[in-house]
Amino acid sequence: MTEELTSYKFACIIARVLDDKIASNISILNISNVSSFADYFVICSAQTSTQVKALTENLTEKIKSTFSRLPLGRENDAKNRWNLIDYGDVVVHILQEDERSTYAIEKFWNHAFSIPKETWLNESTEYSEYNKIER
Repeated sequence: MTEELTSYKFACIIARVLDDKIASNISILNISNVSSFADYFVICSAQTSTQVKALTENLTEKIKSTFSRLPLGRENDAKNRWNLIDYGDVVVHILQEDERSTYAIEKFWNHAFSIPKETWLNESTEYSEYNKIER
């Protein structure tokens, strides 16, 4: 890939990779104007701890194989109810639905701009595992 990968494009691609698998309720928050530690949060839900772990492993492997990029850090609770993957400019939160409701990341960061699903799907079409355009 010869074009520079912006944090915006990277967040869209991460959301696409999660969407191609079993993630649900995917949100991208632009936190660049309200945070100094990252530009974007990508947040998604999973039904079970097994799905949280599978999404985490699939995402890190796909990003590594596609962009040769490893996370700067990873965190998870002991039961895999919430995994965090830190790519520096983009931080990914993969949570079980109960955990997502409890921690309410979107409400805490409600002053951040949310990227609509149609926008990030269009921005990341070429990275779809299924090579489809969703509208």
